[in-house]
Amino acid sequence: MSDSRVLCLHGYHGSGAILRDQMEPLTRSLPASIEFVHVNAPSLATGDFGWWHEGFDGWERTRDWVVDLVCAGPGFDGIFGFSQGAALAGLLTAVQESGSAPPEFRFDFAVMVGGFTSDRPQHADLLRHKLTTPSAHVIGRGDVIVPRKDSLRLADRFADPLIVEHPGGHIVPGHHAVARSIADFIAAQKQVAP
Repeated sequence: MSDSRVLCLHGYHGSGAILRDQMEPLTRSLPASIEFVHVNAPSLATGDFGWWHEGFDGWERTRDWVVDLVCAGPGFDGIFGFSQGAALAGLLTAVQESGSAPPEFRFDFAVMVGGFTSDRPQHADLLRHKLTTPSAHVIGRGDVIVPRKDSLRLADRFADPLIVEHPGGHIVPGHHAVARSIADFIAAQKQVAP
């Protein structure tokens, strides 16, 4: 039986199976009691490959799909995103805190790896205030796809972010220090969750 159930959101040109493989070095260092549920972007069913495209085109379809998925149950304790999936995790956290989603759309923490944030006018209302959901941000100092400064801007959307840096690039790192930080972060959220 799992102590925590975490929804996992892949990157652009990715899939749930690809993210599962990318996360394997990290998850093998995490407690087996954490259940990671990897999903495909709804557009993959039509041969597409992202949660949205340039200018966040398709964001609303993705938002509605994830809200329906989470509300259908069973619920999730947390959300994990890599790259575009990390940007999505940030936006979904803002949706949760905005009060615009059904009450069943709830998670207690977010982990974002190699993420970035939106500056689009369509998200201005969602991102007007600092987000209070506990968040961990894993940032590669050598990331040339999503530069460190962009991941730090996403972290700055949150009131009290945990920032975990590693020397690598645009990857889900499996370093013991990163895994320990993530495991401690998830365990701490389970202790304070209602």
